[in-house]
Amino acid sequence: MPEKKIDLHKPLKKYFGFDTFKGNQEAIIRNVLSQNDTFVLMPTGGGKSLCYQLPSLLMEGTAIVVSPLIALMKNQVDAMRSFSEKDGLAHFINSSLSKSAIESVKEDVISGKTKLLYVAPESLTKEENILFLKSIKISFYAIDEAHCISEWGHDFRPEYRRIRTNINEIGQAPIIALTATATPKVQHDIIKNLEMTNAKIFKSSFNRPNLYYEIRPKTKDVDKDIIKFIKANEGKSGIIYCLSRSKVEELAETLHINGISALPYHAGMDSATRSTNQDKFLMEEASVIVATIAFGMGIDKPDVRFVIHYDIPKSLEGYYQETGRAGRDGGEGVCIAFYSQKDLQKLEKFMQGKPIAEQEIGRQLLFETASYAESSLCRRKFLLHYFGEEYNEDNCGNCDNCKNPKKQVEAKEELTTILELVVTLKEKFKAEHIIQILKGESNEDIKAHEHDQLDAFNTFPDEDSRYLDTVIHQAMIAGFIEKDIENYGLLKITEAGKKYLKNPKSFKVTKSIEFDNEEDDEETTALKGGGSGAADEVLFSMLKDLRRKLSKNLKVPPYVIFQDPSLEAMATSYPITIDELQNIPGVGAGKAKRYGEEFVKLIKCHVEENEITRPEDIRVRSVANKSKQKIAIIQAIDRKIPLDEIAEQQDLEIEELLDELETIVDSGTKINIDYFIYDIMDEDRVEEVYEYFKEAETPNLEAAMEELGPEEYTEEEIRFVRIKFLSEMAN
Repeated sequence: MPEKKIDLHKPLKKYFGFDTFKGNQEAIIRNVLSQNDTFVLMPTGGGKSLCYQLPSLLMEGTAIVVSPLIALMKNQVDAMRSFSEKDGLAHFINSSLSKSAIESVKEDVISGKTKLLYVAPESLTKEENILFLKSIKISFYAIDEAHCISEWGHDFRPEYRRIRTNINEIGQAPIIALTATATPKVQHDIIKNLEMTNAKIFKSSFNRPNLYYEIRPKTKDVDKDIIKFIKANEGKSGIIYCLSRSKVEELAETLHINGISALPYHAGMDSATRSTNQDKFLMEEASVIVATIAFGMGIDKPDVRFVIHYDIPKSLEGYYQETGRAGRDGGEGVCIAFYSQKDLQKLEKFMQGKPIAEQEIGRQLLFETASYAESSLCRRKFLLHYFGEEYNEDNCGNCDNCKNPKKQVEAKEELTTILELVVTLKEKFKAEHIIQILKGESNEDIKAHEHDQLDAFNTFPDEDSRYLDTVIHQAMIAGFIEKDIENYGLLKITEAGKKYLKNPKSFKVTKSIEFDNEEDDEETTALKGGGSGAADEVLFSMLKDLRRKLSKNLKVPPYVIFQDPSLEAMATSYPITIDELQNIPGVGAGKAKRYGEEFVKLIKCHVEENEITRPEDIRVRSVANKSKQKIAIIQAIDRKIPLDEIAEQQDLEIEELLDELETIVDSGTKINIDYFIYDIMDEDRVEEVYEYFKEAETPNLEAAMEELGPEEYTEEEIRFVRIKFLSEMAN
């Protein structure tokens, strides 16, 4: 029976206080009122909740809303109750309620007071809840955060895949599935799993023109960069996302002791503290919240002015949803992500031990994230294409790549070769494999398929893999190639691609951004191309001369005394006392006392002679907890506890422990790890690495690996001996 055209503006004004609908809200609501299945794809801030809240008030019975988070349910229920004089209008059932509270909720539902009942997906599986829901009139089911259904979604939850089975058991009613972020693959999964093949699909544009997107290389000064940015945007609200709980705690404290009102938020905190911190942020008692991705779902703060990703997220979907929390009021929204390949490798390591299919999906999602971070293409264009939306502007004017466009190069030959190769391989391989063939990488996989025998093998041996990846991505955006969403991203050639092969034309691309040196060892100079990162080049040169002289007298390599970045910092902030010298990166109390006297004397003399006004102390104050951890590590080494055990005790990867040990010896503290080194390495091997560092001009790890041979020594072995060497020679 056709739906009677009712005026929806009156209830919209009555219940929600709005005069007009946003976007396609009205069309969606009319479709729900007509009792049709509905699929809603609407970015954060677009008003998804209203699409099921308003029809629930107008239809007979109770709408069942499946929602993934207890905090999210509570927020939604509180919001709905604020529109009504009666609390019974909206309720939730989840594990946070007592038995008597659940009984009270059920009474309100049975009496007809409750129009919206929020349930967790786990609650739907409980026999007593199924029996109860069978006994009531259900107007429709709303599946919020529906991307949780898909293994390709950024927040996959296995219990979401059982929702359809539960609905079949409880009783049929129309379904509305809603998500703020879903790629074509995830959309397909949601519709298939919920058996909504006849659903009417409503897609809003993913474009958020007010958001500015920027990727920055993640250097050792990342904390300082963030502090500078926040202080330049004083009084503005912001969210900083970190991948680990420990980083959340550490960064929040670093910001706090540097005069920024920041609070931590992660799932490991007790719920009372978490709620208090969230409320303080919402009430603007704190301007910054540092959080894991546990924070943000359902947080309705319209004036978040910046979202910073301290670590690159695991997927572009996650990135898009998290950046979407900025500028929801249409005002300024700055989205900065810090990216390093080292972080990417860590994320890949975390996947080990998971089922193979899950690892494969995880790797594909990471590959897309890396491509986005390293791309010189318009960020907006890249993101929208990822979500299946065309963006026809060449320059969005509101991302780092469009504000600072890179030079384009001709890629006709590369594109033609790639398209021909996709055809030759019968569309059965992914981008990574194609790039390996073009670069002539003779690995096991290539040999097994005899792809080293192909004409295309080793066509572009000198091209950067990232450049070839850029060509593939820009060919996808141009419509010549597409990814098979059902098969882990296998590349397929389109009709347009076949036409291009028949008549190749000019195809220009921008080369990818370089991220090679963002995590180099501290001895690399801050700027490439001859100049140093020092503000005072004359003083920097004098400090290097002094270091060279001391190095000859003490018979140690110059870098053992102070590394270049430490000298650069001295030639920028002019420390003239031993105490001030200890604030310089890479200079601890031990080094300052041992070598510092002559350096501060030279700097003081230079400052006085040239009448230099010294800058204010702009150092980033370090976190006390970090010192506690270092002390715990040093004490454990004194007790000769094996380093792998220390790493476990301190909740560190062995690589992270090595970072800590290097910081400890770089700052002038002596430690003795011989008990561990000689347990894992032969004496002559230790001797060979030690002698190398004695003669080397630089302690650079890559140079050491190359010289000593990666087939002879592991990176960890070389780092252990380097720590021994620096501790004994410098300290």
